[in-house]
Parts: sequence; C-alpha cells; structure tokens
Amino acid sequence: MAMMRGRASKVGWCLLLLVVAGPARAVPRVGLEQAFALYEACNYSAARAAFASLARDAAGDPDIEFHLGRLALWFDDCDEALSRLEKLAARTPGDARVFNALGDAYGLAAQKAPLLAKLGWARKCRTAYERAVELAPRNPAHRWSLLGFYLIAPRIAGGSRDSAYAQAAEIEKLDPANGRIAFATIHLAERNYDAAFALFESVLRTNPDDFLANYHVGRCAAVSGERLDAGLSALRRCLKLTPPGGDGYPTQANVRSRMGDILAKQGRAAEAADSYAAAKLLNPDFNAAKTALRQ
Repeated sequence: MAMMRGRASKVGWCLLLLVVAGPARAVPRVGLEQAFALYEACNYSAARAAFASLARDAAGDPDIEFHLGRLALWFDDCDEALSRLEKLAARTPGDARVFNALGDAYGLAAQKAPLLAKLGWARKCRTAYERAVELAPRNPAHRWSLLGFYLIAPRIAGGSRDSAYAQAAEIEKLDPANGRIAFATIHLAERNYDAAFALFESVLRTNPDDFLANYHVGRCAAVSGERLDAGLSALRRCLKLTPPGGDGYPTQANVRSRMGDILAKQGRAAEAADSYAAAKLLNPDFNAAKTALRQ
C-alpha cells in the first residue's frame, strides 16, 4: 500500500489546472535522469523540486506526473496526489503503476477522512489495487499493495486474511524471498511470531550474510518485542552488508531505525535516539512509518 506498501484523511479538493500554451516542449534528458537518480536515492525533497521544475517545461508528461503524484503521497499531500494520479489514470488506463499509486492515494484519503467517508475511499483503494494487479499480475509490488489492503482493511471494506494469504502465495511464486517476507508480514499481524522468525532463520542457517533475512529477523524483533537481542545482532550484521537496492527494499537508514525500535524496547533510550538520528543522517527524508508500509 505501498507498499504498502498505504496511508490518508479529510480531503479538501484543490484541483490543479495544468494549462499548456501550445505543444509541450521536450523533457531535458539530463535533468530527467538527475530527477530519477534523486528519487531512486530516496532524496525525496530534492526529487520533488526537480520533477516540479521539469513539469514547467513538459506539462502533462506521464513519467513526471507519476513521480510528482508519488512524491506528493510521501509528503502526505493527499489533494495533489489525487489530482495528479486521477487525471493520469484517465489518460493512461493501461498503466498498472499509476493505478497502484492511485490506490495509495485513495488509502491516504481513507485514513484522513471523517468516519462516514472512510468506507467509500477504502473501496476505491481496493478497486485501484485490483486494477493494477489485473494489468500487471507478475509485478510483486502491486500484489503487495493488495495484500496490505486485505490485511488491514475492515471486512466491510473488503479486508480478508484469506485473501491476504492468497496474495502472499502469488508473490512467493514470483519471488521466493519476497514471498517469505509476505508470509512473515501476515504472521506478525496475527501475532504468530515464531512462524515469522522461522521463515528467515531457515535462510540464515545456510547463508548467514543474507541481508534481507537478517533485516527481517530484526524487523520481527522490533515489531513483536520478542528475541530482541537476536534481532539487534542481525541488524548489526546488516550494517556490514550491502542492501539489495530498489524501491521498497530496506536501506541502511531502515536498519538504523529498526535498531532504534529495539533499543527503545530494551529501555536504552539514549542509544535508541542515536540510532534514529543516524537514520535521518543517512536520509534526511527518512520516514519510518512510510517505509515500513512500503516494505
């Protein structure tokens, strides 16, 4: 929901009018590459400024609009995200990534909406995620969004643990490592902590330097409050390893943040504060809650 992947509140519509005087000019290729690089590096403040600058010369460019919509979500700007992504979805009805991001925007709106409006936004969120999966069924990220929805949405809005497990099974078919994380996420939600830990401990017995397995042992400890020493040790091992890279995957900032969670649970407040500060130093735009959803 993105990542989960998700997110939202009371929406005061503020439609952004994209006025194009004559044909749009070509996107400056170097500038666009720089904007993408900033985005991939999780430098979201600079990326947002870069894409906004590019949009002035290429109003309506789908790649630029998509990234501005995603970045608006990161900064909880629900109105801008909805405006950009709804328009883009209407223009590009076959683009799965747009519908996945639009589902995130609807999820953010659902979180922020007054009680009586939440259900409508939640149903829009599910429909958008389902459309993304329909368009690109072999993309694990889109199935992750749907899994997250099924896992946290109330039954009246379409939430279902059985459906969450079904999505985890589909993710596992596409990527076994990602599937382990998906099943562990459900086990953590169900407080079946031993089952969650076991998924990664089996990997570490044969490959003790697997970054994702170590990170998710730490994540299981941070979320459950159990096996804290083992979780902290696994995260410290991650500091010596190279993260896999890619949108939604944990970075060293995530590692430091999870270490902070564990240290806080152990009552080591000063060390926890230092670890959280280290996460922000690695990435000034780091937001633990949002990255946890996207993982």
